[in-house]
Amino acid sequence: MSAGPGTGTGSGPGPGSGTELGPGLGPGPESGSGPGPAPVPALGPGPGPGPGLPFLPGCAVRDPTRTSFHRSHTLGFRNGYAFSQLPREGIGGETIFPNLLSQDQLDDLCTKGPTLTYGPAKKSPPPPFMPSYVAFDKQVLKFDAYFKEEVLTSAEEHYRIRQVGIYYYLEDDSMCVIEPVVKNSGLIQGKLMRRHRVPKNDQGDYYHWKDLNLATNITMYGRTYRLVDCDSFTKVFMESQGIVLNPPEQLVSDPYIEQRRTPVQKPIVPAGPDPLWQFLTYDTKVLRFYAIWDDTNHPFGDQHRCIIHYFLADDTVEVREVYSRNDGRDPFPVLMKRQRLPKTLAEKKMGFPSCVLEITNEEVLEWYSPRDFAIGKTITLLGRTFLIYDCDKFTQNFYREKFGITDFQPLQISEKPLEKVPQVIPPHNGFGMPEDSLQNCLRLIPKRPQKDVIKMLENDLKVLRYQAALESPVPEDRNRRFILSYFLSDDTISIYEPPIRNSGIPGGKYLKRTRVAKPGSTPEDPIYFQPSDFTIGSTIEVFGHRFVITDADEYVLNYLERNAESFPATTLQSLRDHFRPRKAVKDTVNNDIPKQALDDLIEEVQKELKLRHSYLNTRRFHEAFHQCDKDGSGIMDKGMFLDLCDRLEVPTSTILLKKLIDYCSCGEDYVNYRDFLRAFPSNLFPEPEAQDEQLNTQVT
Repeated sequence: MSAGPGTGTGSGPGPGSGTELGPGLGPGPESGSGPGPAPVPALGPGPGPGPGLPFLPGCAVRDPTRTSFHRSHTLGFRNGYAFSQLPREGIGGETIFPNLLSQDQLDDLCTKGPTLTYGPAKKSPPPPFMPSYVAFDKQVLKFDAYFKEEVLTSAEEHYRIRQVGIYYYLEDDSMCVIEPVVKNSGLIQGKLMRRHRVPKNDQGDYYHWKDLNLATNITMYGRTYRLVDCDSFTKVFMESQGIVLNPPEQLVSDPYIEQRRTPVQKPIVPAGPDPLWQFLTYDTKVLRFYAIWDDTNHPFGDQHRCIIHYFLADDTVEVREVYSRNDGRDPFPVLMKRQRLPKTLAEKKMGFPSCVLEITNEEVLEWYSPRDFAIGKTITLLGRTFLIYDCDKFTQNFYREKFGITDFQPLQISEKPLEKVPQVIPPHNGFGMPEDSLQNCLRLIPKRPQKDVIKMLENDLKVLRYQAALESPVPEDRNRRFILSYFLSDDTISIYEPPIRNSGIPGGKYLKRTRVAKPGSTPEDPIYFQPSDFTIGSTIEVFGHRFVITDADEYVLNYLERNAESFPATTLQSLRDHFRPRKAVKDTVNNDIPKQALDDLIEEVQKELKLRHSYLNTRRFHEAFHQCDKDGSGIMDKGMFLDLCDRLEVPTSTILLKKLIDYCSCGEDYVNYRDFLRAFPSNLFPEPEAQDEQLNTQVT
């Protein structure tokens, strides 16, 4: 901006006609014809715009002389509480100018929202949802109530009133019933109904606090409660919900409790001996009698020696049993507690059972006294009969001075000899071993039966194995073979069936290792199978199943021959006859014909058969020979052997086959067909279908 017309250079504005003013400064002293120099405004204590200038960068002026930048104190404490106040001075002590706006302008600013600047205001969010278990947490409605309960076991009361408190929890609409505990009431009190939602009817409805009101009845689980009053919180809550409560009622009390609270009138005792004088005179003075209670007429009864104490201070009687060492009885200290015992009773009325009532003085005509006790007398106390046979010195002196009795000769008690009852062993029930079950009859804590350890050590791992056939009318069971093992260490037997493919029978363990009793033996005295019972051809019955012994291991024969003195000759001879053909064949093969010569002859026979025959069903040969060998020895009669070869069309006319038959002969009458069948293996000729496939492959 220009400063006005110059003094010597010209009248118009120009670059040299004046000086430009900085922000907040007047014209310089060199200006020309303008008015006098303008005053420079004073700088503020802090940076700020000059007069009339906007508060923008480049327009602010900072006071270099300012050194204080502290803030005024706005936080204070009073009585331990913090409070804030408005600052009285600005930063560094600068003056704070008051608001220069009028009240109308301030009201106008309040009414005008910042709609034009920021747009329409957003709606405030709805108030947060509060669930019932938070809104009604720890808020409980409490009602005072009572219910009537029938009493069927007492003649003094027919019903009783029980006061309870019913609590309704607003957070989950659950209820519970609690009865205050009364000391020595004899009733199970406390929480009668646990906290839960109580069903109202059969339609699935539940009790709500709207259903509760004073002077009304509610039924929960068949029990009717009468609501009579409630607490102040319940009243305020029900009135706030618009429910008008009925006037409260008086809580009904139990008539039996009220009757017990009334003072008991003491009966008028007729003139007689003063109980106090009797107590002071005879205190600590007791008559002691020795008696015996004979209970041998009852099952498991015995003669019990007892001591009868008669207390002279109050005419009470006590009975204690005398225990001896190792008598087998529990040492109860008192047989009959100290009490007055009635001798003669009045006629009883049968309207109510007297077993639950105490005997009163009106029902007793006469009580037991010292006159009723004497040596040699029999007295009945509470249904038990006691025979007094002696007394102590004090009792003798008392009867001598009081009643003039001088004869105190004790009775001689002879104890009845105990009749020894023979022990009867019950029959075995079939479960487990008889020796093991017998221990339950001999001991309270059964022990394991003793085993013959020497026998187990000597015969450990010694097993006699036999081959057996099942004797059964079922055709499928006739061809089944079993291995019967006899363990010499403990005389147990196990049976195993070798599985056969495509037989329909899985095989496996048939009988686990156990001792087997002979048929006809009694459970009290069982007789078990021994190795002498297993002969070739004998029948062994095992739990209803019959097995025929058809073969055995050579170890069985060797063991019986080594211990021939322990077994009958028939068993040993049976095994020798069974193994004699095998031994003959073995000796023949081993001694006469070398094994290599037999193998070479079999190879030559197979080559000749392949040249002369295109196919032979060798599998049928094996099945037929094994089926004819009933005992499985591998030895067959020579005539039967030749007939079977003719029927099966076995080529035996060649020189090599005749030589093979001679090699396999056992003497003149028997043939070892197993060595003969070695020349006819099952894979000697392929099947016809396989031959056709092989021919088609060659043609292709």
